[in-house]
Amino acid sequence: MHIQNKLRTIEADVLSIESDIRGAVITGKEEHIRGIENKLSKITEQLDTLKALYSHQFDPRDLDLLNFLVKEKIDFSYRILAAYRLSRESAEQVINTGRGKQMRDSLTRHIAALDNKRQSELTSIISSIEATGSRARFWGVVIASIAILAVISAFWYILNQGKKQAEIIALLNASEKRSKEVADMKEQFLANMSHEIRTPMNAILGFTNLLRRTSLDEEQRKYVQNIHTAGDNLLTLVNDILDLSKIEAGMMVLEETRFSLHSLVSSVGAMFSEKIKEKGLKFQVHIDKNVPDILSGDAVRLTQILVNLLSNGLKFTDEGEIMVNISMIENREDSVRLKIAIADTGIGIAPNKQQTIFERFQQAETETTRRFGGSGLGLSIVKQLVELQQGNIYVVSEPGKGSEFVVEMNYKLPDINQLYSEALAAQDDLVSLQKIKALIAEDNQMNQMLIAHLMKSWEIDFVIVNNGKEVVEELKQNNYSIVLMDIQMPEMDGYTATSIIRNELKSDIPIIAMTAHAMLGEKEKCLQLGMNDYVSKPIKETVLYNIIARNAQHIPESESSSVQTSKINLNYLHQLSGNDAEFERELLEQFLIQTPDELNKLEQAIEQKDFDRVKKVAHTMKSTVGYIGLTDELYPYLQNLEENAHSEIIDKMSADFQYINSKLSEALGSVKQLLGKDLV
Repeated sequence: MHIQNKLRTIEADVLSIESDIRGAVITGKEEHIRGIENKLSKITEQLDTLKALYSHQFDPRDLDLLNFLVKEKIDFSYRILAAYRLSRESAEQVINTGRGKQMRDSLTRHIAALDNKRQSELTSIISSIEATGSRARFWGVVIASIAILAVISAFWYILNQGKKQAEIIALLNASEKRSKEVADMKEQFLANMSHEIRTPMNAILGFTNLLRRTSLDEEQRKYVQNIHTAGDNLLTLVNDILDLSKIEAGMMVLEETRFSLHSLVSSVGAMFSEKIKEKGLKFQVHIDKNVPDILSGDAVRLTQILVNLLSNGLKFTDEGEIMVNISMIENREDSVRLKIAIADTGIGIAPNKQQTIFERFQQAETETTRRFGGSGLGLSIVKQLVELQQGNIYVVSEPGKGSEFVVEMNYKLPDINQLYSEALAAQDDLVSLQKIKALIAEDNQMNQMLIAHLMKSWEIDFVIVNNGKEVVEELKQNNYSIVLMDIQMPEMDGYTATSIIRNELKSDIPIIAMTAHAMLGEKEKCLQLGMNDYVSKPIKETVLYNIIARNAQHIPESESSSVQTSKINLNYLHQLSGNDAEFERELLEQFLIQTPDELNKLEQAIEQKDFDRVKKVAHTMKSTVGYIGLTDELYPYLQNLEENAHSEIIDKMSADFQYINSKLSEALGSVKQLLGKDLV
């Protein structure tokens, strides 16, 4: 029976190989003949085994004929394979000769003949077994024992497999736990590194900003500028690495807020104005008239995208211009799809490099890093931020002729009527910063010096302590208007101190977190623990000033009742003038002269239905209101006047004018009052 099985196996393998080869020839799929050489070799091995072990049970002539037929069939199979590798048609020609069928039939007949011989011998053996009952019973017991052993073996095998499976599951659980621990360690490492790098960077950038405002000769000014540039570059690299980590971890959360597209683009352009001027480049911004100004989306991420793309264009452009063109691709009832194109006349990008530049740590050429600097992370972050907002980005470029990066993204359209109502209802007054008293918790001496200088320049009364424990003690003994709280401090950190202030002291004093941690979720953690706002280090003067001014509005009545309010915000003017009080006074005096005249011209133009004049005056006033910090409040109404000048909607124009006139009248009163004493 063993010999019979061997013969049947050889026959089945030969037929299987023939079927596989035919399948490959018919379908053209290589998978049919994958590993077929191994199968052919296996047949040869089986035949050799048969000859070695059972040659004494065969007629030598029968065995030689079997060997010849099998070898011939194998050789023919190799011929078909060789022909197939030339072409399917060649293989079909070899098959169609019919030689393979003849060999298969001959082999089948010979094996059948051998099988018949073996069957005869088997019959003889069975007859012999039947003749001896005791021997048959013996073999029955043996077979039953073998069966029992087989069942026991199978049961043991199943148990063993179950045990192995349980071990594998335990290993997977342990591996998953280790992966989470590694991820937590990575996040903690990034948070700590962010804090350790940003803390000294806060002092470096802060003091270089202050140093630039002092009297310096040209060489000193150049050295200070180089220090500031190097600090900015290092901070950019830290931010890029953190952003990549957030995106990879799926922790980058998009925020949806209303913003002015014109204001955002203008602010981003202002960031690069000095560098563009230094390189002698032209800078143009064009926003199509049909693109809505007030949009709803993540303004922070859009700013980050524009900053990275403009920085990239500025880096690789030595002459010519940089252009920003924004147009509308699709306008729906509640959303728009915008096309934002940033073009330059720089070195350009080779066609074979235009896809790889969006990969991390990749730049167009190997010498780019040495010549222009950079980490190769900017465009990778831009691409991931765009895709995170269901947009897409591509580049059109030619070496030596510049590049154009095109971003396409969707933004929602806010309800203009609701926007109008909210603006009319906004009557909160800002508290004069000179009237507040700030408690500052900061353990780093350089940061203490920097913040102290800022507080003095803003004429804010302040006290500085070294840790959270001292904050709690100060609040128990004295009254303060606001707390600027560092997070990582000795003895008691900012989180613990805030918890005590809210839960034990039952105080609702505004608390602003100041931290060098920049990981996603840090702001949410601060707010959840009861803090009112959050500013990351390195601290930017304008950001800190705005946050203090915004939160100073929430001083309790007992503290703010005697505080004189102001209708203006001179933050932008401070930034523009470099805190030059004389220059600011001249601008504000010009504001007192120019604003009433512009309001009068605007009112007359509306009454006379001189719509071209309405459009021109409204456009001019956009700059005027910016100097006193009313851009966000009045820009939508001035924009409405420009747009309605085309459609000639008199009622709407009159309503917008009344609101503008009311706000600017209040601002004029504040400026007059301000000019009677020192500037803010």
